Amino acid sequence: MSDTDFNPFEQYFDRSEALNILKNTCAGADDGELFIERRRSENLMLDDSRLKSANFDASEGFGLRAVRGEVTGYAHSTEMTKAALKRASDTVGLAAGQGEARLADAPSRSNRALYESFDPTKEITFSAKVDLLKEIDDYLRTLDKRVVQVSASIATNLQEIMILRPEDEIWGDVRPLTRLNISVIVEQDGRRESGSAGGGGRYSLSELITPDKWKATAQEALRIATVNLSAEDAPAGVMDIVLGPGWPGILLHEAVGHGLEGDFNRKGTSAFAGLLGQQVAAKGVTVVDDGTLPNRRGSITIDDEGTPSSRNVLIEDGILVGFMQDRQNARLMGVDPTGNGRRQSYAHAPMPRMTNTIMEGGNATPAELLTDLKDGIYAVGFGGGQVDITNGKFVFSCTEAYRVQNGQVGAPIKGATLIGDGATALKHIRGLGNDMELDPGMGTCGKSGQWVPVGVGQPSVLIGGLTVGGSGGAR
Repeated sequence: MSDTDFNPFEQYFDRSEALNILKNTCAGADDGELFIERRRSENLMLDDSRLKSANFDASEGFGLRAVRGEVTGYAHSTEMTKAALKRASDTVGLAAGQGEARLADAPSRSNRALYESFDPTKEITFSAKVDLLKEIDDYLRTLDKRVVQVSASIATNLQEIMILRPEDEIWGDVRPLTRLNISVIVEQDGRRESGSAGGGGRYSLSELITPDKWKATAQEALRIATVNLSAEDAPAGVMDIVLGPGWPGILLHEAVGHGLEGDFNRKGTSAFAGLLGQQVAAKGVTVVDDGTLPNRRGSITIDDEGTPSSRNVLIEDGILVGFMQDRQNARLMGVDPTGNGRRQSYAHAPMPRMTNTIMEGGNATPAELLTDLKDGIYAVGFGGGQVDITNGKFVFSCTEAYRVQNGQVGAPIKGATLIGDGATALKHIRGLGNDMELDPGMGTCGKSGQWVPVGVGQPSVLIGGLTVGGSGGAR
């Protein structure tokens, strides 16, 4: 167990009574657990030189699950009592049915510690956070007189979990999370443009908000906004693209990563279903999902079923070699769970989810990739996007991009959207940079109404023949 003062079997439940209820719930089941969670979060936002919002939230509750075949029974409650647990059991037991339990083996153990156990919501006083947000606002307005609006936010979160299984074994984890985000709007000659930057992870807020780090974040947000002041309308058409390193991996996450989650492949709804062992990407392309990276936003010591996180190779040298699995889908597909069973909270059942999804680097320098770009776009920042998980079709908006002709990076462009599908884009990769980076720690992934923190990473990538939707008409 992780070092935590959260012990629900001392504070709320008698362990032997909870175990008996859990065993009765799982009679006839393939799997099941009692998941107990306590969470605290604090979020402050300064907007236009005034504190716009300040929220503190504390919650706790349990989720009780029994799984039989493809059927899942799940009930949850904020009432941490034996009576509430018994009521949940009566509901969940209907899904598991009666008979002899066929429980899968319990998760293995790991002594790893990927992040420290501490409460970031208590680390720095409320007034100190407010003062910092005001200092960020003053700094940006002093740095550039074209700044007309600044938004800055600090978010801290602590999630403590404990999992009891029918074998009377317990798993626990303490998950801190911090984030700083800064957005700025600049105006020149009646034209307004915006830029934003931020990041964080499972580490101390004091590390995130040292003067050198928050000033670098503020300067990056301002740089993007000022670049966009001179941006020209993006062309439209089919052209080659170089994606920058780091955060542009969000395209990989959305357009490819979801399609490599076990549930979509078991049900045959993924574009990659039935392609295990086949070439699905250009040679040299390797994609991994790695939940073991220390202090990263998407990392987890154990998943929400107790399985230790791992480094899972999904695509190796262009060949599809594996999927991300929770316990239920792994059992139904006849493979091992991979530590990707995640849930938003005690009120949600786990499902296969990504952690830190990464495309590994190659040998080319970024300059060499751009030299090969005769007529295209260099996209280094992304905002919102839409993806159809069943076929990988995507539309992503660029927040920072440049026109490239004959290998020369030209003027910044605005209004560019990248349109395509993940399976085709993987096969059209023509070059991988030697500059692989992880994102700064700002990803949150949604699936079936559940949101979890994630990370992405990639090198510079040259992709041939993506459709660009632009505001400047066809080239």
